[in-house]
Amino acid sequence: MGPINRLRMSDPQFEKSFQVLLRRKVEMSVEVEVPVRKILRNVQEKGDAALFQYAKQYDNIIVDADSVMISPEKIDEAYKTVDTQQINDFRLAADRIEDFHKGRLQHLVSREAPDITVDEVIRPLEKVGIYVPGGKALYPSSVLMTAIPARVAGVEEIVMVSPRLSSTVLAAAKIAGVSRVYSIGGAHAIAALAYGTETIPRVDKIVGPGNVYVETAKRLVFGAVGIDMLAGPSEVLIVADETAVPSFAAADLIAQAEHDEDALCLIIATSESFLAAVEEEIFLQLDAARRESIARKSIENNCVMILTPSLDEALNLANRIAPEHLELMTEIPERHIEKINHAGAVFLGHYSPVTVGDYLAGPSHVLPTGGTARFFSPLGVEDFLKRISLISFSRDGLSKLGETVTRLALMEGLDAHAKAVEIRLRSDD
Repeated sequence: MGPINRLRMSDPQFEKSFQVLLRRKVEMSVEVEVPVRKILRNVQEKGDAALFQYAKQYDNIIVDADSVMISPEKIDEAYKTVDTQQINDFRLAADRIEDFHKGRLQHLVSREAPDITVDEVIRPLEKVGIYVPGGKALYPSSVLMTAIPARVAGVEEIVMVSPRLSSTVLAAAKIAGVSRVYSIGGAHAIAALAYGTETIPRVDKIVGPGNVYVETAKRLVFGAVGIDMLAGPSEVLIVADETAVPSFAAADLIAQAEHDEDALCLIIATSESFLAAVEEEIFLQLDAARRESIARKSIENNCVMILTPSLDEALNLANRIAPEHLELMTEIPERHIEKINHAGAVFLGHYSPVTVGDYLAGPSHVLPTGGTARFFSPLGVEDFLKRISLISFSRDGLSKLGETVTRLALMEGLDAHAKAVEIRLRSDD
């Protein structure tokens, strides 16, 4: 493995190289979209028959209408096999996640009162689907991070799909309050949730990350069903000053790199010697990493170290990157919050690694990637709620504004709109 890719703002070619970095995105190639469209169409038209065929073809999962749903009894059995300490850890994480989202909910719900003229009410979605990945690792944490905000929001039915259901994943589903669990994954699972089949119900919204086939399917079914966001490879950006600890930074970069070979690992600093120390630490720590081959490939292909003349320049670059995870390894990180406009989650200080956000800090770890933090937000209780406008005009209220409304309608050539107001105003005479 050669030296880690280094960019310097003083280099005349810096902007050109930086633009390449900014063009990262969720891969949506024609080679992926064509087969995904076929899968979606077949599941929509043929239901379970197509769904079970694809499960066998792509995931080597043999299921039918009787076995695709995991029974509550099997979930209970799986729960009992999980180590007590793991269950306690899950419950601690679940409690923290629930507390955070309950706090958010209190700020969102509008009050209904007879004297309100213009307001809105908040209602939960009735049925949501959560996708739990089952590729290179198991993610019971993703069950907690997606299902608990939905339950807090008041969603009646939470339907979970995953191509790989371990005892820990099923235990997390039980703790999180998942209503139904199906042993199915991939684009065909997204199709089943979006359109419904004989055994899997159609949902109102699909949340949770997946591979490029899953994310392509989510993009293509949007409109028939809601989605949370389009997720790509996981990413971290560290902004560091002279107080940062090289071994901490290296550990956090490797932690991100072990997700998969496409994970993006970035660090921006004002000191060349600090970046050199971080690089040295990365090579030392990689040798002891359990997922060393995955992490090493990710570091080799997708790790970039950027040298800037000042911390302000580093923060400007961070906003342009709009990372999924942003770590501020600075002396007083709170001073810089006002300068951060685009990030999925910001981790403040030397003792706030992304890992705590991944498991039990409270906010969901389902975050926007690929620069989409410019317009997407972290998954939260808001994603499982919808707003309904309330508009109530008394006769006096319509009299005061009716003529303006009529003129606006006539300006647009909508005579019947105008008459709907005029007929009420005349009835007052």
